[in-house]
Amino acid sequence: MGADDRHMSQPDLMSWRMEKDPVLRSTIVAVALLDRSPDQERFVRMMERGTRAVPSFRRKLVESPFGRTPPRWVDDPDFDLSWHLRRIALPHPGGLDTVLPLVRAAAMSAFDKDRPLWEATIVDGLDDGRAAIVLKVHHSLTDGIGGIQIANEMVDFERDGTDRGPLPEDSPASAPASDLADSVGWYLSTAGEMVGRGVPWLVRSGLRSVTNPVAALRSVVDTARSTARFVQPVFTTLSPVMVGRSTVREVAALDLPLDALRRAGRAADSSLNDAFLAGILLGLRHYHSRHGAQVAELRTTLPISLRREGDAIGGNRITLARFALPLDIADPVASMHRVDRIVRSWRDEPAVPLSSAIAGVLNVLPAGVLGGILEHIDFLASNVPGSPIPLYMAGAEVLRYYPFAPTVGSAVNITLMSHTNHCCIGINADSAAVPDLPVLVESLAEGFGEVLAVGGEGTRIETTLSATAVSHP
Repeated sequence: MGADDRHMSQPDLMSWRMEKDPVLRSTIVAVALLDRSPDQERFVRMMERGTRAVPSFRRKLVESPFGRTPPRWVDDPDFDLSWHLRRIALPHPGGLDTVLPLVRAAAMSAFDKDRPLWEATIVDGLDDGRAAIVLKVHHSLTDGIGGIQIANEMVDFERDGTDRGPLPEDSPASAPASDLADSVGWYLSTAGEMVGRGVPWLVRSGLRSVTNPVAALRSVVDTARSTARFVQPVFTTLSPVMVGRSTVREVAALDLPLDALRRAGRAADSSLNDAFLAGILLGLRHYHSRHGAQVAELRTTLPISLRREGDAIGGNRITLARFALPLDIADPVASMHRVDRIVRSWRDEPAVPLSSAIAGVLNVLPAGVLGGILEHIDFLASNVPGSPIPLYMAGAEVLRYYPFAPTVGSAVNITLMSHTNHCCIGINADSAAVPDLPVLVESLAEGFGEVLAVGGEGTRIETTLSATAVSHP
């Protein structure tokens, strides 16, 4: 890794800076539910290999001496793998519900910023001899797809193990650069990235200005308007119910068959993602109805992946699009069609290729500006493609893999990760916005049930709540 890519990218920096407001804390927690207890020696070896293959897991952040550049990843001279790996046993056997309080605590607690920003905890003693691994990672290390890439560097594809050859060598520590040289290198690298992302748009615009100057001018205006839509502050929630914000979180999980959700999407001539978002919207419609509120639409933040072939493993290669989705459509097929049109239009927004530059502008503004952009979003939704084949960790098969992504100012984050033939949905809710998480979970299960029925499925949807997620009157 060269000196210039030791710095946070602009999207990484945004997830780091927003933590000046604790409501925007950017902690990702994932739970791998295992069929048996993993072997300790193999687990340590797996994590040793993984942290060498992905060196950012052995690095900590150091602030620029004069604040002219973002924090820099440096090799932690005191890196101690054993500090990042923990193992506990439950006092009484239980299922996923007994693990969720640990997820909640991880999501609500900050990292030790003088160490690499991750932790992994084995939880033994689940019923039927099962176990779990709770992985906590700061969002500045990776986005969802990057996290899957990182996991693929660590896990096995057979229970007895996968031969990956000898352990990778530790990456050599780079010589510290002067602050001036470091700043120059970062600015050149950032400019190169922005050019690399923006040049195709500039070339198209330049060619159009020669052949059709009117269309070229229209393109520039459209891009300016698109950029304004990406950064426009939001000052009120559209939901009259999910309005509070706090640093308290509650978590829950939903399970439904992957094939059933795909069939529902195909039956409506839509995608799995359309079916997923329609299920959320129908569920939130039921939730608001139970609170006596009729709402026409809610505002969401949807991560759009910008990851390209050849990009480094990990890091954030996403942009966050904020837009409204309809809540006044009761028919699941009509909802899927409407979702498809809206999401497709945002993926094609002219400002998407300029996302790094937009993030760069936001990063020089006061951190409170990010709060103005994010804290009044009603919900956040993300669909992360997981593994279609079985995975193993230290001799234990991964039965389910649940993602609990940060709310970053929204009322609730609902993230789906596919694993083999399962849809594992993690729900991370701000308790001030959703004080009755069981009611929301019941509403979401009802919404997804209506979507699955489009594909001819009467599938039972499994819900799991933490013991702390108690309804309040």
